[in-house]
Amino acid sequence: MSSPAAERTADGVRAMFDRVAPRYDLANTLLSFGQDRAWRQSAARATRLAPGETALDVACGTGGLTRALAKVQPGATVLGADFSLEMVRRAPDGAGPMYLVGDALELPFPDDSLDVVTIAFGLRNLPDPDQGMREFHRVLRPGGRVVVCEFSRPTAPVFSQAYDRYLVRVLPTAAKWISSDPEAYQYLARSIGSWPDQAGLARRLRRVGFNQVQWRDLSGGIVALHRGVVA
Repeated sequence: MSSPAAERTADGVRAMFDRVAPRYDLANTLLSFGQDRAWRQSAARATRLAPGETALDVACGTGGLTRALAKVQPGATVLGADFSLEMVRRAPDGAGPMYLVGDALELPFPDDSLDVVTIAFGLRNLPDPDQGMREFHRVLRPGGRVVVCEFSRPTAPVFSQAYDRYLVRVLPTAAKWISSDPEAYQYLARSIGSWPDQAGLARRLRRVGFNQVQWRDLSGGIVALHRGVVA
């Protein structure tokens, strides 16, 4: 199944993220009311990353989750990969995670070479999310874990209705004042609205081969953490 990223070519999506890169972190923090950092920290802890293991944060953007992974387990090797050069350029230099430009659909890693793969708010933007999940499975060793942090469906009906209004009306208007590419956030709202719910994403993870698939809701289901294991 293709994602709403199919509205654009892969080059078009890459160009969109290049454009939003200058104010990406600021926009995410303001539009999420400061929750985006806590969501990424929860994702980092959910990996159960151990000393000596290697973790890859796919679609890492400017490295928010990548840095959280390095902090939660300083004894691990942490890598971040994103297909937007402008995003990678804005990831902090110095000691800590290492960053590279790479496509989630063709990861530049051998089979069975990583212990953990994470992706935060990027899976639904892939032209083929199922192919992306198959790539995650391919590069993970037996016992390796995938953690997907992604927008999902609020569990309370009243909250869900309010959230839908926020996506359709408030977010695009606010983005005009905050983002370097407001139209990208109209795309964001469409991509969230068409993305599967918690159970739907769990089914897709199982279908590509992950076992022990579980999820945990954050912020009432606005975001969900999905975790799977390679047998």
